[in-house]
Amino acid sequence: MLESNKDSAKLDAMKRIVGMIAKGKNASELFPAVVKNVASKNIEIKKLVYVYLVRYAEEQQDLALLSISTFQRALKDPNQLIRASALRVLSSIRVPIIVPIMMLAIKEASADLSPYVRKNAAHAIQKLYSLDPEQKEMLIEVIEKLLKDKSTLVAGSVVMAFEEVCPDRIDLIHKNYRKLCNLLVDVEEWGQVVIIHMLTRYARTQFVSPWKEEDCLEDDEKNFYDSDDDQKEKTDKRKKSYTMDPDHRLLIRNTKPLLQSRNAAVVMAVAQLYWHISPKSEVGIISKSLVRLLRSNREVQYIVLQNIATMSIQRKGMFEPYLKSFYVRSTDPTMIKTLKLEILTNLANEANISTLLREFQTYVKSQDKEFAAATIQTIGRCATNISEVTDTCLNGLVCLLSNRDEIVVAESVVVIKKLLQMQPAQHGEIIKHMAKLLDSITVPVARASILWLIGENCERVPKIAPDVLRKMAKGFTSEDDLVKLQILNLGAKLYLTNSKQTKLLTQYILNLGKYDQNYDIRDRTRFIRQLIVPNEKSGALSKYAKKIFLAQKPAPLLESPFKDRDHFQLGTLSHTLNTKATGYLELSNWPEVAPDPSVRNVEVIELAKEWTPAGKAKKENPAKKFYSESEEEEDSSDSSSDSDSESGSASGEQEEEGDSSDDSSEDSSSEHKSDSESASEVGNKRTAKRNSKSKRKRDSEDGENENEKSKTSDSSNADSSSIEESSSDSESESESESESESRKVTKEKENKTKQNINPLTKDVSLLDLDDFNPVSTPVALPTPALSPSLIADLEGLNLSTTSSVITKEVRLKTSEEKSRKTFKDYNPHIMVSTPVFVPVKTHVLLHRMSGKGLAAHYFFPRQPCIFGDKMVSVQITLNNTTDRKIENIHIGGKRLPVGMQMHVFNTIESLEPEGSITVSMGIDFCDSTQTASFQLCTKDDCFNVNIQPPVGELLLPVAMSEKDFKKEQGMLTGMNETSTVIIAAPQNFTPSVILQKVVNVANVGVVPSGQDHIHRFAAKTVHSGSLMLVTVELKEGSTAQLIINTEKTVIGSVLLRELKPVLSQG
Repeated sequence: MLESNKDSAKLDAMKRIVGMIAKGKNASELFPAVVKNVASKNIEIKKLVYVYLVRYAEEQQDLALLSISTFQRALKDPNQLIRASALRVLSSIRVPIIVPIMMLAIKEASADLSPYVRKNAAHAIQKLYSLDPEQKEMLIEVIEKLLKDKSTLVAGSVVMAFEEVCPDRIDLIHKNYRKLCNLLVDVEEWGQVVIIHMLTRYARTQFVSPWKEEDCLEDDEKNFYDSDDDQKEKTDKRKKSYTMDPDHRLLIRNTKPLLQSRNAAVVMAVAQLYWHISPKSEVGIISKSLVRLLRSNREVQYIVLQNIATMSIQRKGMFEPYLKSFYVRSTDPTMIKTLKLEILTNLANEANISTLLREFQTYVKSQDKEFAAATIQTIGRCATNISEVTDTCLNGLVCLLSNRDEIVVAESVVVIKKLLQMQPAQHGEIIKHMAKLLDSITVPVARASILWLIGENCERVPKIAPDVLRKMAKGFTSEDDLVKLQILNLGAKLYLTNSKQTKLLTQYILNLGKYDQNYDIRDRTRFIRQLIVPNEKSGALSKYAKKIFLAQKPAPLLESPFKDRDHFQLGTLSHTLNTKATGYLELSNWPEVAPDPSVRNVEVIELAKEWTPAGKAKKENPAKKFYSESEEEEDSSDSSSDSDSESGSASGEQEEEGDSSDDSSEDSSSEHKSDSESASEVGNKRTAKRNSKSKRKRDSEDGENENEKSKTSDSSNADSSSIEESSSDSESESESESESESRKVTKEKENKTKQNINPLTKDVSLLDLDDFNPVSTPVALPTPALSPSLIADLEGLNLSTTSSVITKEVRLKTSEEKSRKTFKDYNPHIMVSTPVFVPVKTHVLLHRMSGKGLAAHYFFPRQPCIFGDKMVSVQITLNNTTDRKIENIHIGGKRLPVGMQMHVFNTIESLEPEGSITVSMGIDFCDSTQTASFQLCTKDDCFNVNIQPPVGELLLPVAMSEKDFKKEQGMLTGMNETSTVIIAAPQNFTPSVILQKVVNVANVGVVPSGQDHIHRFAAKTVHSGSLMLVTVELKEGSTAQLIINTEKTVIGSVLLRELKPVLSQG
C-alpha cells in the first residue's frame, strides 16, 4: 500500500502503521518504505511520516539521514505548518552528526515571519541543548533574540527554553521584563505557568522585600518620653523606609486576573507568586481561588491541599473564613482526608476549636481505620496547641478507650501517653484505667505505650505496677519484641524503686530475655542486668542506675509534617516530595539593596523599528485602561507609599496607572473619556473610519453583553486584554483594533450598571445596625445608671414599658435574616432575664498621661446591646483633664480579628476642660476573649487602645426551670462538660456567698433548685446563643464540685479557670 500511486491508499497504510506503534508493536522493518513517502505533497501523509520518523530515527540513523535533505527543503516551504513540522521532526532525530544542520535550521526559524514557526524554534532549542550541551553559547544568542519577540505565541516557549538552557542569565530578562508582564494574560496557559515561575525567581533577585513594610508598621506606639518632634521624625523615617518598585507592582497587578483562570496550574502558579513576592497584606486574595480548586479532581485537590497546609502554618487568618471547605467528605480518598485534617489542625484556635472537636468526634467513627487513627492524632495535637481544651480532649480520648475498634483504642493510648508526658502528676486515675486495658488490647504499640507510662509513673501507682509486671511475666515469651523491651524496662524501674516486691520477678524476666531469639532483647537484658544488679564486675555506672532509668523525659513535640517544607518553592515537585528534585531552582533571598532599576528601561528607538507611532499609541492605551480599572478597588486600599511609587514611575507604561489609583473615586464614564481622549490624539483618522463598523458590531453584541453583566470586572478585563495584547502580525492588527473598540463600548455599559449598584451597596454597608433594628433584643429596663446617650437611644425606640423584660426579637429586613429562627424559637422554655448583679468596676482604656490629658475608662453594663443582638454593650466615659477644649473625639483605624465587628460612637465635636461624657459602643467579640484594638482619635492625635472582655461579660442571663436545666445539661456531656473540685471553708459555701461570687464573675441567671446543696446558674453566649450551664454541687466537708456544660468548650474552660479561685478564696 505504501508503494501505491494513490494517496488514499498511502494514508490508510500510514494510519495502520501509527496504530501499530501506539499498541506497542514493532514497525521498524517498514522504515525504508516509509522514508520514501517523506517527500509526499499530501500534508496528512507527511504528518504521519513525521510521527513515524521521530519514533524510529535513533534506531536506524543511517536511513534517517537520507531524509535530511527533504526536511531542509521543507524548511523553505511556503506553508507555515510544513515549515514548523519539518523543524519539529528534524530536532527530534537525535543523531549527533546533524547538530550543525539543526543549529542552522533553528537560527533561520527564529527569524521566520510566522510566530508558529518561531514557537517551534524555541521548542527545538531545548532538544538540541539536551543532545549537545556544547552549543549553549550559540543557543543563548537565539534565546536572546526570541525573548524580544512580541508575539504571545512565542513568549511561553522561549521562556521554557531559557529556564532549560540558561536559568542563571537574569540579564537577558531585564529589557523584556515589562513586555512579559503585559503579555502574560494573553499567553497560552502552560506558557503562563512557566513565565510566572521565572518571574517569581526574577523578582526575588531584583526587588527588595515588601515584607519590611509590615515589619516597620508593627510598632506604632509612641515612647512616653519622646517629644512630638522626635515622634514625627521617626514616623517620617518609617514611611520612607520602604517604597515598592513600580515594576514589582506591575508584576503583582498583571498576574491578579489569572487567579480566575480555568487551568488549575495557572492559579497555583499565581498563588505561589503572591506568597513569595507580594506584601503580606495582599496575599489573602489567593485563598478564595485556591479553595475553588478543591472542586477539581482528586489529583489537583492533593497538590492544592499540600500547598494550603504549608501556607496555613504561617498565616492561619488566610483560610479561616473557608474552614468548612476543609471538612472531610465520605467520598474523599484517604490521602485527601489526612491532608484536610492537617489543615484543620493548623487552623484550630480558641474561637473555632469547639466546632472542630465536634467534627473530629464524627471522624473517629469512620469506617476508614487509617483516617480514624489520624483523627485521634489530630485531637492530640489540638490538645497540645490549645491549652484551654487539653483536659477536654484528654477526657474525650479516655472515653474512646472503651471503643470496640481495636485500632481506635490503640491510637488513643499512644496519644494519651504523649499528653500525659506533659502533665503526668495530675492524671493518676487515667494511668490506672489504662493498666486495666492491658488484658483486652492486643496492638503491640498500644501495649508498649501503657507499659512505658506505668514504668515512668511507677511511684505514683505503687500497688498497680508490680501486679502489671507479674501479668506481663506470665506471657513474656508470646509478646511482640516491642512489648518485651518495655517489659524489661518496667522490671528495671520497679527493681530500683520497689525491689522488695519485684526483685524475684525482675530476675525471672531477665532470665527469659537472656535466651530470647531476638538479639536486641538479649543485648538489652545483659545491659540491664549489669546496670541494676551490682557485682564485682560492675563498673562505676551501676551507681547511677536510678538516675539513668528514672530521669525526667522531655515531653514529645507534636509538630506538623509540613513545617519544614516552606523552604521549597510552593507548587513545585520538590515541595510535594519534600526533597530536592532534579532541575529544581531555589528561590534566592531578597537583596538588601535593590539593583539598578534602569536596566529594565527600553529605548524608544528599539520600539520604533517594529511599530509605527500611531500603532504604538493605539496598542498602549487599552493596556493602560485595563490594568488601571482592574486594580481600582485594590489601589484604594493600598498604602500611600505604594500609590506614590506607582505615580512616580519612570516607564511610559506606568504613567497613567498612578493617576488612576489616585482618582479611583471618580465615575467610570469620566475615566473612559480621559482614556479615549489620550488615544485620539494619535489615531483620530483611523477611529473616524471605523465608527460605522464598530456601531454595527455593537448592535450584534448587545445580546452577549447582557449575559456578561454578572461577571466580575477582572474577567471582563481579561477578555478585552486578550485582544489588546495580540500578536504583532500585520494581518491581525486591524481586527484587534476594531474589536477593542467594540469591547470598549461593552465595558462602558457594564461600568454604568456597576455605577448604579455600587452606591447602593456602600450606603447599606454604612448604615447603622439600629436602622435595621427598630426594636432591640431583650432589654432589661431596671438597670443602674445608664448613660445619657443610651437613654436617648432607648427613648427613641418607643419601647413598651409594661413589662420589666422586653422579649421581642430583632427582625432584619434581609430575606436571609427573616427566614432564620431565633434562639427563643428553638428554646421556647428559655427566656433572657435581667442581670442579677451589675459590677461597677471600670477598666482603664486610655490613661490621662498617655492621652495628653484625655482619659478614658470603660465598663460592661450587662445590657443587651441596642446596636445589634450579637454585640456586647460597652460604655466608655471620656474625661478632659486639661485646661483647654479637646475637639473632634472619634474612633479611628480598627485592627480587629477575623469576624469581629464594632459599632462606634458618634463623633464628639468638643469636650470642655474638666468635662466628662459617657458614650455607648457595641462590639461583636464572636464568643472569644480576643482583644479589640482600635484608635481613639482627637483633632490632633491618635492613641492605640484595646478592649479585652472578661469571659463573664460575653454572656446574657437566661431564666429556666430546674427540669429544663437538667434536660439541657443531659444533652451537653462528654467533651461539652468540664469540671473541677473546689476546697474552701464552710462559711464560703453558703447560698448567698456562692450567688454573690458567681454573678460577680459572670453575667448568669439563677435557676431555682429543689436541693439545698446544689446551686444552678444559666446563661447564653451573646454571639451564637449557645447555652452556658454552671452547677456548684456541695460535697461532704469543705469541698464542692464546679461543673460547666456548654458547646463553647473554650469559653467554658476559661470561665472554669476564673470561677475556681474566686469560689476557693475566703
